[in-house]
Amino acid sequence: MAVHDGNKKIRVLLADDHTLVRQGFRRILEDDPRVQVVGEASTGLAAIEQCKELKPDVAVLDLSMPDLGGLEAASEILKANPEIKILILSMYSNEAYVRKAFAVGAKGYMLKDAIELDLTRAVTSLAEGKAYMSPGISNLVIEGLKSGSLQEAGQDAYDRLSLREKEVLQLIAQGKSNKEVAALLNISVNTVAVHRARVMESLGVHRTAELVLYAVRRGLVQPH
Repeated sequence: MAVHDGNKKIRVLLADDHTLVRQGFRRILEDDPRVQVVGEASTGLAAIEQCKELKPDVAVLDLSMPDLGGLEAASEILKANPEIKILILSMYSNEAYVRKAFAVGAKGYMLKDAIELDLTRAVTSLAEGKAYMSPGISNLVIEGLKSGSLQEAGQDAYDRLSLREKEVLQLIAQGKSNKEVAALLNISVNTVAVHRARVMESLGVHRTAELVLYAVRRGLVQPH
C-alpha cells in the first residue's frame, strides 16, 4: 500500500452537499501547510468523477449525499484507484455504518462533532498509511474491527448491482417517485421502472417498503 511522500503536500478532495460545510472543512485543512484541497464535490457521483481526474491522496466523503452516498461513492472510487485513502464523515456512530465503511475499503471514519479538532489529524493519518476512527466510536465497534468480526466477506447481491441501479435504489429509498428519479438522473421513466424491477429482483424484495428497509439496514440512507 502506497504511503504519502512527506515532502509533498497531501492532496485532498472534499465531498459534501452543503457548500458552507465544505468551505469550513477547507479552512480547517488548509490551516495546515502540509495539506492542499485540490477539489470539491457536492454529490457522490461528482466525487467519483473528480477522483478519477484529480487523483487525490485522500478523499473526504460525507456519508449522506444526493444521488450516491459516501459509502457507495467510496466503493466506486476505490475500484478505479485503490491508492486513494477514503475518510467517511458521519453524524452517526452506528455500528452498521462503521462496519460498511471499512468493508468497502475506507481507512477512516469520523464523527462530525469532532471535525474541528480532528479533521486534519485524520487526513494526515490516512496519508501516512494509518487507519483513523473518531474517539467517540464505541469500544465495542473498535474491538470488533480489530478482531475482524465486522468485516464482510465475499460479494453479495448489492455489490453486483450496476452503478445506475445503486443510484436508483438510493433515490427510491429517499422517497423519490419514478418520475422524480427520472428527472434527477436524466433518463426516462420507463428506464427507471426497468432498473427498479431489476434491483428488486436482485435483492429479493417485492415491495417499496422492503426496499427502503433494506437501504436503511445497509446504511445507504439514514433513518429519520
